[in-house]
Amino acid sequence: MVGERIVEALLGSRPGIATSVGDHRFDDRLPDFSADALGSDRAMLSDAASALCEIDADALDVDERVDHALLATLVDRHLFELTEIRAYEWDPLVHNPGPLLHALVARPYAPVEERLTALAGRLDAVPDALATARATLRDMPRIHAETAIGQFTGTAALIRDEVPALLAQAPALHDRVAPAATGAIAAVEEFVAWLRAGLAADAGPGRDPRLGRRRWEARLWYALDTELGAAEIQRRAWANLDRVTEEIRAAAVELVGGPADDETVRRALDLLAAEHPDDHTIVELASITMDEASDFVRAHDLVTVPDDRCVIQVMPEFARGVAVAYCDPPGALETADLPTFYCIAPTPADWPAQRAESFYREYNDHMIRNLTVHEAMPGHFLQLAHARRHVGSTRVRALTRSGPFVEGWAVYAEQVMVEHGFGGLPVRLQQLKMQLRMTLNALLDQLVHCDDLPESEAMALLTGRGFQEEGEAGGKWRRALLTSTQLSTYFVGYQEVAEIAATRPYDVPLRDWHDEMLAHNCPPPRHLRTLLGG
Repeated sequence: MVGERIVEALLGSRPGIATSVGDHRFDDRLPDFSADALGSDRAMLSDAASALCEIDADALDVDERVDHALLATLVDRHLFELTEIRAYEWDPLVHNPGPLLHALVARPYAPVEERLTALAGRLDAVPDALATARATLRDMPRIHAETAIGQFTGTAALIRDEVPALLAQAPALHDRVAPAATGAIAAVEEFVAWLRAGLAADAGPGRDPRLGRRRWEARLWYALDTELGAAEIQRRAWANLDRVTEEIRAAAVELVGGPADDETVRRALDLLAAEHPDDHTIVELASITMDEASDFVRAHDLVTVPDDRCVIQVMPEFARGVAVAYCDPPGALETADLPTFYCIAPTPADWPAQRAESFYREYNDHMIRNLTVHEAMPGHFLQLAHARRHVGSTRVRALTRSGPFVEGWAVYAEQVMVEHGFGGLPVRLQQLKMQLRMTLNALLDQLVHCDDLPESEAMALLTGRGFQEEGEAGGKWRRALLTSTQLSTYFVGYQEVAEIAATRPYDVPLRDWHDEMLAHNCPPPRHLRTLLGG
């Protein structure tokens, strides 16, 4: 079968993807960015694209027709990234082995001896992989190099701190694993020193991280897989910003009284911001809110709650610097009984007290409730647990997780929860603030990469129209430069998922409709409409 052969080739050439989806045959490998490997990859992708073009999609049934479209888009996207974006030549974050090492350390998907043997293979590969990175990387954006220094330092700490604890469970493998770990730490520290030396030698900003309109719009199509164009997305975003602004003003008046204006919104948000956790209590608060949200979903019969486990923990150092929180589930092909990780980043140890206070005013008690809805219940954790239960005739959907569907569902979940009363008016205000944020995400993404929006105007937009704390706005500015198109997935995905939810037949209970929406893994919303018979 053509599709399965292509899936197999993709898994074999992308060990990070294979591990993440739960295929552990390649757990002893790291990605290969050498010239020979990249040439072979381009040839494989070109052949795959040609083979898919020869298939008569109209002769397939609905599910297989969707899988064909998903696989064709995935192959084209990898070709585009390889030939047009070429991030491996300028983004050091692409070369960080930390996530691939952490996946073997953190998840007990197999006996410790098997995982350590695979880990030794990856550790052995680190020196050559980072030597290739040093030979390949040129003209890096300063912000990417600075972020990479922090993440790679976290990777060295991961090897230094976590591997011995795992090795203590299988001491017979010490002579195999310990030298590999020592060599990997030395290679990572050498790479960090190389990055620091490059920054010290060049005081300028380096390569402009902005993609420019042509490349950004092309990348946007692959990221969203939607009929909406960039101009229409921007038009809808500005209109939504105005609509939600009126709603948050009305909610603020309900909380604190006064005129329906921005000053009243700020008074209401300041009142709520005073109730916040700190570095020592944020994970505990998230755990409490997870239990609250789970009970609420069951009590209101909003969607079926699977019995999967969710572990809430501090975000590993190697992953920090881009997002405040993330959900890390077992892959769709994983056969072991593994938990999902809901990770939250505390403030960095070197932050002054005022900056840390600003962070926790943004991520106050009520915002953590809304964040937990988004990342866990009934957002990412629940949705991805449903996705893993999908069984198709191919493995295509295991590899093709749509960002707009995943993020769109999570934002839609926030809305459903507050509409049913979760957290009362305080969480409603935070959810509206998050609506402003996800709308501004889409605007910021496009304005930064296509229209050269300066930092001062971005900060004014985020702190003004978005009512964000200075620290949160600064973090979002960094994220817009460090990424491209991902920030658009929230707004576009929410619009499309909410539209699908609104087509629920009058005689179908809400829980049943939500379950059906989640029963097809994570296809782009336009394909979900097809699968639902729309």
